[in-house]
Amino acid sequence: MVFLGASFIRYLLQGSSPVRLKSCNWRLTKFETRLLPTTMSSSPRPSEDGEEPVSSRTSPIRPLLDLSGAAIQGSREDKNPSIVLPNQSEEISHFAVDLGGSLIKLVYFSRRADRETTNSGNRALSPVRKLDHLKRGGFEAELRRYGGFPILGGRLHFVKFETSKVNDCLDFIQSKRLHLCKAGGAKDGVIKATGGGAFKFADMFKERLGATIDKEDEMGCLVAGANFLLRAIRDEAFTHLEGEKKFVQIDHNDLYPYLLVNIGSGVSMIKVDGDGQYERVSGTNVGGGTFWGLGRLLTKSKSFDELLEISQGGDNSAIDMLVGDIYGGLDYSKIGLSASTIASSFGKVIGQDKPLSEYRREDIALSLLRMISYNIGQVAYLNALRYGLKRIFFGGFFIRGHAYTMDTMSFAIRYWSKGEAQAMFLRHEGFLGALGAFLNYDKHGLSNLTAHQCVERFPMGAPYARGEVYGPPIRDLNGKITWMDKFVSKGNEITAPVPTSYPGTTGLGGFERPLARSCSLRSDASAALNVGVLHLVPSLEPFPLLADIQSYEPNTVDLSDQSEREYWLKILSSNLSDLVEKAVASEGGTPDVIRRGDAFARAFKAHLARLREEPAAYGQLGLANLLEMREECLREFHFQDVYLAIKQRENEASMVVLPDLLAELDSLEPSARLLALIEGVLAANIFDWGSRACVELYRSGTILEIYRMSRNKMRRPWRVDDFDSFCDRMRVNEITGIPLKPHKRALLFVDNSGADIVLGMIPLARELLMRGTEVVLVANSLPTINDVTAVELPSIIAAAAKHCEILRKAATAGGLLVDVVDDDLTEKDQAEVPFLTVVENGCGSPCIDFRQVSSELASLADDTDLVVLEGMGRALHTNFNAKFKCDVLKLAMVKNQRLAEQIINGSIYDCVCRFEPKEQS
Repeated sequence: MVFLGASFIRYLLQGSSPVRLKSCNWRLTKFETRLLPTTMSSSPRPSEDGEEPVSSRTSPIRPLLDLSGAAIQGSREDKNPSIVLPNQSEEISHFAVDLGGSLIKLVYFSRRADRETTNSGNRALSPVRKLDHLKRGGFEAELRRYGGFPILGGRLHFVKFETSKVNDCLDFIQSKRLHLCKAGGAKDGVIKATGGGAFKFADMFKERLGATIDKEDEMGCLVAGANFLLRAIRDEAFTHLEGEKKFVQIDHNDLYPYLLVNIGSGVSMIKVDGDGQYERVSGTNVGGGTFWGLGRLLTKSKSFDELLEISQGGDNSAIDMLVGDIYGGLDYSKIGLSASTIASSFGKVIGQDKPLSEYRREDIALSLLRMISYNIGQVAYLNALRYGLKRIFFGGFFIRGHAYTMDTMSFAIRYWSKGEAQAMFLRHEGFLGALGAFLNYDKHGLSNLTAHQCVERFPMGAPYARGEVYGPPIRDLNGKITWMDKFVSKGNEITAPVPTSYPGTTGLGGFERPLARSCSLRSDASAALNVGVLHLVPSLEPFPLLADIQSYEPNTVDLSDQSEREYWLKILSSNLSDLVEKAVASEGGTPDVIRRGDAFARAFKAHLARLREEPAAYGQLGLANLLEMREECLREFHFQDVYLAIKQRENEASMVVLPDLLAELDSLEPSARLLALIEGVLAANIFDWGSRACVELYRSGTILEIYRMSRNKMRRPWRVDDFDSFCDRMRVNEITGIPLKPHKRALLFVDNSGADIVLGMIPLARELLMRGTEVVLVANSLPTINDVTAVELPSIIAAAAKHCEILRKAATAGGLLVDVVDDDLTEKDQAEVPFLTVVENGCGSPCIDFRQVSSELASLADDTDLVVLEGMGRALHTNFNAKFKCDVLKLAMVKNQRLAEQIINGSIYDCVCRFEPKEQS
């Protein structure tokens, strides 16, 4: 162990010398990318005695890296040393609260080291080119982009408590140690807070937590929170009409102006014209507090949620006076009112001489809910009309994702505007104020985040669901599994919200009650949208080669169709037992591993059950999201790479036959060789452990037997066959063999390990290298099924390079073979040899969403003129219809019958070779 002073560590982190960086094999560069702007800041720093330095709101102090006692772990000969920071806390968090009259909403930020991220060694670029890339697109660009304050990767968590249970909130904060953060470098903790309780509970927070509340303007926080959510979360806004949710994609260039209706205890209506540009134009004292207060008096309900829940079984016609009650059961068609229209809320009680105890609680709750919801909707529309606004967003915890509440408001807006305006709701509806207060810390640079840098995930092992706290915070995996056993499973059955059915309810918000497809609207428990953990990943960017990022839709399969959705949910359910078996076997099959496997199975079953009941629970659902959820659930229970051993065996088996394959290819003339290469890619793509059909093949033959069988079936024409067009684009001079129009750089998005990468994509990459094209192999950042990862590829390339000089020279020039000294390569040769490099794509799914790829991959787009998408996940499940600004080749063998029928009108084991040349301007 070599100990270093803080100044020397900072010297290393500043990247003063390529030699120093290279000596650490780029692990320091990883630190450099994330931490350099923080440690090199010219902002004031805490003095040695801990006093707060002078600073202004425009020059916030950001958290500093604690380098005291830093050490490089390992010997001098270690090529991959790690830096240990013994005095750096594992988790640095900041939080803010909205202390409302009814509810406390808490948002907290965690920068804890994430098991879900991986250090691929950053071998994507050679050392010299890596430095050039960082200078061009790294720190300097990031500092300019975020005004000198780079965003910090981490997580945003959303939690709520009833205000009457403020002590539970304080216990939660203490157990998570959130109050120990020193915002702004203050000696005591400072908590950003908004809402009336910021004054009411200031002394309690000081006494219990030793923390000072920094009060933020409530309206400003609401607007800041809404603007952030609408800009940064892709599926934040949705409409809800006649029981149907539809997510709305907001054009960020056309967001303003809009009306923000925040329904808390009271209601505020705010006209928003931009960031920090807003005006409270109206409001009403009849809001969520009114509903809860009157509801408690009239129904003796113990909580807001209980009041909403009992309203599900209500029939308001027993209490409300309807138009039909006045006109003898007839419509008042002359003015467009039906008999079921509410003429007077609670009006029927006037003529009934009955005590309160004789009225059903359910009827009272429903009548009260509709009265308040409808009036809020009508007042909101009148204000929107006054200012010419056609977009109205509703927020606040009064809504709670409640179907009747949203439908009532939506009907009011649609009716009075004659369909010209629409009501929209927010998935994080209740957290606007808390999030806005959190953004006032400034240091995180969150206000500059966009949707491609935010990934929302939905862990099951948590003490709260949909933001509601059910138990103490979980600190370890064992606690998570115990929580799963207690709250999610009941025997072998997974408990999931069930829609409530009830007859005879009439009069929604003064109009006819809309019917859902199931002839009833879902209960609040089922309709509520889940709020996940928002992962902030600054290193994600949209892929610059997309033809149109605004219209891009990655998913080919439409899961909004019920039969389609049920088919895929059934597929995932049926494959679960086999996956659990492999997961347990991959880590030794000990009792602890078996317990983790069972917990994963329960958790994923609960996800599937939730999606069956409410497909929109997690936002707009696509097949890519569904498959990624499975992988995230595995990682949540610490199954990092279920197929690791299988992949290694398949790589070794495939590498044995690679030399003979390359020799066979070299004996062919160029056009025949190109056909053989494409056939090889398609044949090798059969090896996919994610396919039930392929798993059956594995049981009946060895990897080489299956490959030969697949190769023998490669007979043209394929189901989608653009090979001739691709061959024409790749033509060479028949005399010299020199390509007529070689591509400058090709990005090859690889798929499976084993034969797929070794016998399929590596030979194709070699062919492109021979034609003078730089090749970048793009692989997953995180493991998924048997897909090859970016961290695995360098060793595979190194093994293949032993059999091929072309691969060896290109990999050496590209920086993949850092331990190889190639005496045959002169400086001139190094300049002429095309690079072979590896880059991670930024995801951990069998599919790929080009709205969110790694910054390293995005930076390579400038000189790329060929993209190759290989495999069902990347070329069929997603991106089959995607358009790009360069030549694109999509290759896949179809291993799913339904996919074959729907996308290519074919059958299983059909092949797709789709070539889309760059459109000439």
